[in-house]
Amino acid sequence: MRNEYAAELGLTEADLAGDWHTQFDSWFADAVAFGLPEPNAMVVGTADAAGRPSGRTVLLKGYDSDGFVFFTNHLSRKGVEAAANPYASLVFPWFAMQRQVVVAGRIAPVEASVTEAYFASRPRGSQLGAWASPQSQVVPDRAALEERYREVDERFADEAVIPPPPNWGGLRVRPDSVEFWQGRAGRLHDRLRFRRTDDGPPGGVPSGDGSWIVERLAP
Repeated sequence: MRNEYAAELGLTEADLAGDWHTQFDSWFADAVAFGLPEPNAMVVGTADAAGRPSGRTVLLKGYDSDGFVFFTNHLSRKGVEAAANPYASLVFPWFAMQRQVVVAGRIAPVEASVTEAYFASRPRGSQLGAWASPQSQVVPDRAALEERYREVDERFADEAVIPPPPNWGGLRVRPDSVEFWQGRAGRLHDRLRFRRTDDGPPGGVPSGDGSWIVERLAP
């Protein structure tokens, strides 16, 4: 199977915003306006202490100059791997727009206040599900999972506010690099990457302060 990329407008260095998060904000707004289903869906790659990788699709729940945030059970596979090997990659596969964004960097838990604020914004059913599901663990069958949900529902039946489970929270990927990929004809795709050159302030700018540079990668 082959799909020929034929974007008339490419991606040049002059097109880029002054920093990666402003550029991501522009492309993310394009993805929303385009009508992509779940444009905040991203493939999160982690690896265990031995370097064995795993990946899954997760929803981005926030981003700013300090990085990209999603939420999970810290005892899930990705949670355990993030603690053992604190590096991760993110891929936003916006195929219909012939674009993707690839992120790599350190991963660490967010502040408790961020987790609490996000958990409070979730629908009650999702809150109960977070308590009921031992994410990534083997369960005997669907019925056992549904029984756990019923037990949690009864436990919090009289509670107006459900707190986040103690083993549940946010993870932030603080980028060392953010690549913007635009499909082009003849496989001569445009790949422009913001790369951190030191441990300066998050976000930074591609020139002027020495903390970030922009590089063009061969397709």
